[in-house]
Amino acid sequence: MSDTFKALVLRQEGDKVRLAIEQLTVNDLPEGDVLVAVEYSSLNYKDAMAVMGAGKIVREYPMVPGIDLAGTVLESKSPFYKPGDKVVLTGWSVGERYWGGYTQRARVKSNWLVPLPEGLDTLRAMAIGTAGFTAMLCVMTLEEAGIQPGTGTILVTGAAGGVGSVAVAVLSNLGYRVAALTAPGQEHTHEYLEDLGATDFISGPEWSEQPRPLETQRWAGAIDTVGGKVLARVLAEMHYGGCVANCGLAGSSDLPTTVMPFILRAVSLRGVDSVMCPVPRRKTAWSRLVRDLPSESLEKITPGIISLGDVPKYAPELLAGNVRGRLVVGVRA
Repeated sequence: MSDTFKALVLRQEGDKVRLAIEQLTVNDLPEGDVLVAVEYSSLNYKDAMAVMGAGKIVREYPMVPGIDLAGTVLESKSPFYKPGDKVVLTGWSVGERYWGGYTQRARVKSNWLVPLPEGLDTLRAMAIGTAGFTAMLCVMTLEEAGIQPGTGTILVTGAAGGVGSVAVAVLSNLGYRVAALTAPGQEHTHEYLEDLGATDFISGPEWSEQPRPLETQRWAGAIDTVGGKVLARVLAEMHYGGCVANCGLAGSSDLPTTVMPFILRAVSLRGVDSVMCPVPRRKTAWSRLVRDLPSESLEKITPGIISLGDVPKYAPELLAGNVRGRLVVGVRA
């Protein structure tokens, strides 16, 4: 098959990484039992780090970044998918260990895919993307811990980012009272977050300082996308029996806290991993997103569509915290 298409490819040259749009054929693609015509991907924090050569996101080169994709099946050796099926892929280390979504053709394993949920098109699916999917997993985690509307205020850290924005919108739509934590200097995002349903706003510098082991109880539950000292303060301010769903390490992977919140206040800390999430839970999360994320909120969260060539321009802005909500990458041929 001589189908030629465009892909954004990272190649390692000595100590440096080069990023360029290249012309490839399907023979260049890695192994897999389903060939997908990719229509949209999205720009996430991990993608930005990979593009900028930050951290250790990419484990093998050459690599096509993009940790999610949505498109149409072209060829399939799987009994579960046939040509013409619309599909979504998030997680499974695509864009890190396996070629991801910044390509007009992707060959993937069928058990990584989820059928496009009824009520979504591929554009809306990637406007939600990995970030929105992760946000819903966090909401489900709080529910499973017994945190319900009326229990108390739910804090969302990194609220102006992709995960945080969707979390605020979903929680508010479900009837929770939501407090939004943003970094100092991001007070201009408070009106945007208020439109999504947040009622309380925090951006004080004390959130970058080491908290005491226990602070005043403020939050019935929390969705933390930052980690580090921010997570330590969240834990110190939880109500008795509260739950924190943690899904991010943007601040730090260190956790400078003590066992006191867990022993004296029975706080639970639950990790949320969108990469290795079992398929039944994936399908549940996507179904919940169709039901519980209002269309008007998603329109506010997604400022627009960028091209493959725009990715290197927006990646440093995302890492610097200058991008709010979600960025969809249009890649269709």
